[in-house]
Amino acid sequence: MGDFTLDLNDDQRSVRDWIHGFAADVMRPAAAEWDEREETPWPIIQEAAKIGLYSLDFYAQQFFDPTGLGIPLTMEELFWGDAGIALSIVGTGLAAVGVLANGTEEQIGTWVPQMYGDADDVKVAAFCSSEPDAGSDVGAMRTRAVFDEATGEWVLNGTKTWATNGGIANVHVVVAVVDPGLGTRGHASFIVPPGTPGLSQGQKFKKHGIRASHTAEVVLEDVRVPGDCLLGGKDKLDERLARARERAAAAGGGTESRERVKNAAMATFEASRPAVGAMAVGTARAAYEYALEYATGREQFGRPIIDNQGVAFQLADMRTQIDAARLLVWRASWMATAGKPFTSAEGSMSKLFASETAKKVTAQAVQILGGNGYTREYPVERMHRDSAIYTIFEGTSEIQRLVIARTLSGVPIR
Repeated sequence: MGDFTLDLNDDQRSVRDWIHGFAADVMRPAAAEWDEREETPWPIIQEAAKIGLYSLDFYAQQFFDPTGLGIPLTMEELFWGDAGIALSIVGTGLAAVGVLANGTEEQIGTWVPQMYGDADDVKVAAFCSSEPDAGSDVGAMRTRAVFDEATGEWVLNGTKTWATNGGIANVHVVVAVVDPGLGTRGHASFIVPPGTPGLSQGQKFKKHGIRASHTAEVVLEDVRVPGDCLLGGKDKLDERLARARERAAAAGGGTESRERVKNAAMATFEASRPAVGAMAVGTARAAYEYALEYATGREQFGRPIIDNQGVAFQLADMRTQIDAARLLVWRASWMATAGKPFTSAEGSMSKLFASETAKKVTAQAVQILGGNGYTREYPVERMHRDSAIYTIFEGTSEIQRLVIARTLSGVPIR
């Protein structure tokens, strides 16, 4: 027989157990408080930084795990602890991935460390892509970046929305339009350094779930950034735009083709979808475990409610769906690390199934707890609210299905 195995190695088990301890001992006791406060849990982030859990080095180690499982293991355990606090801890990672996916080695070395700060002075970063009129439809993006030849600077104007850490971040990564005539191929990503004039926080959103994570609008008014803040550099951008113009001309002036569209925002989301799936698995697992424990101890009609098939079968389905979701996440993560293309949109599959599983499992957990599950005295109510975000952010479930269908069929389904 071959060497195929799903067993974790000693290092992976050690890291998983270490994160689980932090989630159980530090995050869970604070979860309800920060959910009610709807504020960034800076003390918890600082505790994570002190032990090395919130740091560039830690996430780099997990990212380069040769099996691809380092990041999904980390995400599952943190989001098992609490989704809102966990997103405050890992939200910087999306901006970091944006730089890693599009930036030069020099840009990565300069800006990614500044996104995290250090244990004595923690920082966060924000990835700004969505706009009031451009969520799933990235082609409707209006934020413009214009190059000022006289000063060698890029000038950014527009409004971003739904930005995790938006306005409070040390470093903002902003996706903007550089050539409106090229549709999504005319987009590029920019670093906005700390303290840059013209960038401000707009509306801070009061959310249904993940309330310990800061989400806000980011307003850009004549924001000037140096030329070297264009991720990838201007020469690379000019080459890419020239190729896109040639393809558009060959296609009779159209800006889209049947080949898969690549742009700055999508490159970031493609790299992060399995990680979001792992987040959803963590929340679903937390709700399932709580419901299982409750069903074992709760008695009605003289016996534990788990003795009833109506409850026991729900728990069986919940666990089966969670394990299936985890396997899809692990497969996509392994494929990405091994350099295998997502020929069947495996990354989107993992995010879609795990997200839908989290919504379903947390709803079932509320149902098993009955009236108790509907109150904030029990954590499944919060988990259920938190789970709703997974089918929305970083590509809705409908968008994931569209990506999968297009990939399988080769047809530009709309």
